[in-house]
Amino acid sequence: MICLATADDAADIARLLIGFRDWQGRSEPADDLIERTVLQLLADPATEFLLAGSPPAGVCQLRYRLSVWTGSDDCCLEDLFVESGTRGGGLGRELVEAALERARLRGCARMDLDANEANAPALALYRSVGFESWSAAAGGNDLFMRLRL
Repeated sequence: MICLATADDAADIARLLIGFRDWQGRSEPADDLIERTVLQLLADPATEFLLAGSPPAGVCQLRYRLSVWTGSDDCCLEDLFVESGTRGGGLGRELVEAALERARLRGCARMDLDANEANAPALALYRSVGFESWSAAAGGNDLFMRLRL
């Protein structure tokens, strides 16, 4: 079961994102910062969270932004996390498929995401629904790059 989260779901979203942070072996951002930020993002019309399971065991964060290249919104699948005890049961796939549907409903022309190249299960999932890691115009692989400010 996938549902579009509301402000009433903030605690579950924060709990799952804290679990994602921990799974990555990180200690930052602090729990209280994640909790506050989730509340802010839930109020942002350019952000949606999807929850999977009852009680929620998976979360997906979607961010929307207008693209000059398509004249419509792009959707960024910013975060996807399923608790370890429920992985392999299809919740991740359900979240990705629901995310694609949400993006289509909003008129998005594209969806992007980043995934760690060592996370073979995630890459297999994303590739199975059509995501690719190449750029036809440049003839090479697209790279997700970041600079901390």
